[in-house]
Amino acid sequence: MKKYIVSIYDDSEYNAGPKAKKDVEDILVEDNFEKISLKFKLNNSLRSKILKIKYKYIDIPLSLSKIEKNSIVFLQYPAYSSFILKIIIKKLKEKSKKLFYIVHDVESLRLFRDKPEYHHEERSLLNMADGLIVHNQEMRKWLIKDGITVPMVDIKVFDYLNDKIDRQSTSFDKSICFAGNLSKSSFLEEVETKYELDLYGMYPAKEYKNGVKYKGAYPPSELGKQLTQNFGLIWDGDSVEECNGIYGEYIQYNNPHKFSLYLSLGIPVIIWEKAALAKFVKKNNVGITIANLKDLDRILDNITYEEYKEMKKNSEEIGNSVRQGKFTKTAVEEIIRKVDNLGDITK
Repeated sequence: MKKYIVSIYDDSEYNAGPKAKKDVEDILVEDNFEKISLKFKLNNSLRSKILKIKYKYIDIPLSLSKIEKNSIVFLQYPAYSSFILKIIIKKLKEKSKKLFYIVHDVESLRLFRDKPEYHHEERSLLNMADGLIVHNQEMRKWLIKDGITVPMVDIKVFDYLNDKIDRQSTSFDKSICFAGNLSKSSFLEEVETKYELDLYGMYPAKEYKNGVKYKGAYPPSELGKQLTQNFGLIWDGDSVEECNGIYGEYIQYNNPHKFSLYLSLGIPVIIWEKAALAKFVKKNNVGITIANLKDLDRILDNITYEEYKEMKKNSEEIGNSVRQGKFTKTAVEEIIRKVDNLGDITK
């Protein structure tokens, strides 16, 4: 039976590319999936409205015509355009024997938490799948509570493909890195630390406090070479006392991509204790959970070199799996098997 991985991109972002989606494509192509990448260019212009008609009646049917009937299809969900997404899901339901989603974000949990009409629309789209790969147990529990009735499995950690970087042994200086969109991480302007906290990303603030240094922005292919610090920080919002705001609350349910970046490099993490991934960090001893960034220096003061070596070893072991795409491959196998078993029971 043929297997396909379908991804939807905004044409303007495709070359720079969302790395999480591209990594999933590359991982599943290794597992004999055929890749179908759909690129669209939409905005609010009159030309865009005309393009929508072309996409609906020409481009999408043509691109999906190569999918064999009764095949297994995985769709990377969501897409930047709900118009495009609905058309593609409808076409895929007609063509496939089983349609699964790899869920990168749940927008009714992230950007539209207070909009019941959006919840209803997204709930309908998610329930059209035969099964979902979601981030973790917390996201899965929220989706069930919100009315999702299809089978789900957790990916646990998103994979992150990069070349293994052979480093000289890193000195134990308790240094920290933070990689991401700095404009939505305003808490960084409030952090003070006696240990060095190095920032990487676009849109830095004009000024940071003691210990915090801006080190520039790098493409994903180059970023890993810059991250030689002892720990990688995962935090969001505008407060050092908790992760707050839209993205800070979302961290209680999602798997931030920077978590995968750090582990792929064998870097232990520092993460908010209420984040969904905090349980994974504790269980696998790949870093530190923390309630308040004001406690950062005190907690780092008390970490011994032997404790750090153990975290580092565990991070490198899981990092090997992350670089090889093992979490994605395992979740794909698990959701297919789960849905097949359910089908056997109901025959």
